[in-house]
Amino acid sequence: MKRKIILNLAISLDGFIADDDGGFTWIKGDGDKTHDTKAQFDYEEFVESVDVIIMGKIAFLDCPKETLDSFKDKTIYVATNKVLNTNYSNVEFFSGDLVSQISALQKEKGKNIWLFGGAGLTDSFIKANLIDEYIIGIIPIILGSGRPLFLKDNPTINLHLKESTTQEGIVILRYSK
Repeated sequence: MKRKIILNLAISLDGFIADDDGGFTWIKGDGDKTHDTKAQFDYEEFVESVDVIIMGKIAFLDCPKETLDSFKDKTIYVATNKVLNTNYSNVEFFSGDLVSQISALQKEKGKNIWLFGGAGLTDSFIKANLIDEYIIGIIPIILGSGRPLFLKDNPTINLHLKESTTQEGIVILRYSK
């Protein structure tokens, strides 16, 4: 069975994946459990379902150390033209035709592949319609500006809602092609 390419990230209500400075501190619920669904998205289960994480250079540089430390048993590919200094033995850098490289990786045995972000990285996968599943957590905040999830000129891609959960005001939508 082919490995899935999954885009999983959080966005503000107005569609940003990071603030203007690349910060993520705003990614949290509102504390109100009134509308929590019985079923909850299990982040740890999701992370266990992948063995490869694809990041853009900026997403990698902005990623908190604690998060990178939690991915020590995953292979992290960072899309960049420069080799960056890192203390992580599980990080590899690659450039060139990302879509072809990840499509080839998708055919190898293993767990699913997580597109971690950002928009520059995910845009080519959206345009090639290679993302099998979109897991989008909508954070109850309007940032006003920041780094957008979607760039311009995307194709129409019909999706099917597989699951929706709510936890402390965060709505997580899971779509498949």
